[in-house]
Amino acid sequence: MSFNIGLSGLRAATKDLNVTGNNIANAGTAGFKQSRAEFSDVYAASVLGTGKNQQGSGVLLSNVSQLFNQGNINYTQNALDLAINGNGFFQVSNNGAISYSRAGYFGTDREGFIVDNFGYNLQGYATDANDQLQTGQISNLQIKTASQDPKPTSKIEQSFNLNSTNNIPVNAPFSAADPTTYNSSTSTNIYDTQGNAHTFTQYFVKTGPNDWKMNTLIDGAHPQAGKSNQAAIEAAQAGGATPASILASALASLENPSDFRSKVDAAVAPMLSAVPAPSNDDIVAAITRVGANTPISLDIGFDSAGKIKPITGIPAPGGAVTADDFWQLGQDGTINLRAGQWAPATLNNGKPPVPVANGALASNSGVTLDMRTATQFASAFAVNAVSQDGYTTGELAGIEIDDTGMIFARYTNGQSKVQGQVVLADFANVQGLTPVGKTQWVQSLSSGEPVRNPGGTGTLGAIQAGALEDSNVELSDQLVNLIVAQRNYQANAKTIETESAITQTIINLR
Repeated sequence: MSFNIGLSGLRAATKDLNVTGNNIANAGTAGFKQSRAEFSDVYAASVLGTGKNQQGSGVLLSNVSQLFNQGNINYTQNALDLAINGNGFFQVSNNGAISYSRAGYFGTDREGFIVDNFGYNLQGYATDANDQLQTGQISNLQIKTASQDPKPTSKIEQSFNLNSTNNIPVNAPFSAADPTTYNSSTSTNIYDTQGNAHTFTQYFVKTGPNDWKMNTLIDGAHPQAGKSNQAAIEAAQAGGATPASILASALASLENPSDFRSKVDAAVAPMLSAVPAPSNDDIVAAITRVGANTPISLDIGFDSAGKIKPITGIPAPGGAVTADDFWQLGQDGTINLRAGQWAPATLNNGKPPVPVANGALASNSGVTLDMRTATQFASAFAVNAVSQDGYTTGELAGIEIDDTGMIFARYTNGQSKVQGQVVLADFANVQGLTPVGKTQWVQSLSSGEPVRNPGGTGTLGAIQAGALEDSNVELSDQLVNLIVAQRNYQANAKTIETESAITQTIINLR
């Protein structure tokens, strides 16, 4: 019987050595979880049960458990190296076969799919054709490497202060080339449909204690300087003579630009109450030559507390209706450079250079200017914040992943776009997971079904990009275990040796 007991001890010690040796071998394997050999004793059983003096029959390996305690986080320079600081697992797919891993070595294949070292696809929430995250639909994650299309500017938001102590400029009229004709100026880059950048410049001229005029040029020119102009006046209510100003380029086809006559269409209903002009009566309008560098203008005012007043812009009866009436009022207090009122242009090689349409367009919705936070205080002119929503085309410059697993593509134009979200899985009984090699596990009946959520949810843990989780093997502990297993093996071998000597003694009695 002692032979069998000794043999069971040798087998147990061998398995302990195997488990310990495997832990030591994987001490440098990212995402590896150490194992522990667990043993139980063996007693012989009979039909009548065991007595209190029953002797043991050896030892057997009852379980090899896995220890899923957190490994150290080691930072790398690869944006697609991922570590989990929590209980979750990455879900990877090999042609539909799902497995789970803590090893965060990831890269991309030739089609942009995120894969591990074995070509298994990392899974999560992908995006659709409109770059919308498909939450709840688990699929392979892919980095789209195509360039980003340009977006024309549709909104500018500004927060600035105009100095209330400024004097009204002595020199007039306004000229962008003469700083003595205005008090302050600021410029913002805006974009057309082809991604061309244009300089949107605002010049502020103080006209009264709380009143200012904002003159605007785009690329140093009138917004329609590059457009083929027509001498046209939109229907407007005016109580008297209505002078009209148009660009000088529109006058080139007129033989006598000093004046022109037009008929009143009686079918056009006036917007305000007034006596309609008789049909076919003449309107005489003096045409003023306006240069290409003439700005579009807007009057703005401030209250006694230095806050900007709501912009109404409604001309008084008899007021001038000019080509500067490009601004359309918004319901929320913003103003809009209406669609079609800006013709993106570039300067040609003429002497002097003349703005020429570049073939691009402005945003279909126009360009909304939000200045509702502007102030007029007794301090220097300053732009506190400015933003606009347009951009030029961009090439993929890099990838960023936040702690929830959200994947962002970063482009050379300074923009970023969501490319997907990594999803983590957890199990009711992680000890029930079946190891299958490649630092991966598969679910089993005892592990239960996976519960999937983005990083940072519950105990799943945060995802750390540019980092890997080290093996949780403690080498010092494993070396001690190795010594213990070796001693156990030697001791069980001694048991067999002793039993052999006793048996030999019995044989020698003959």
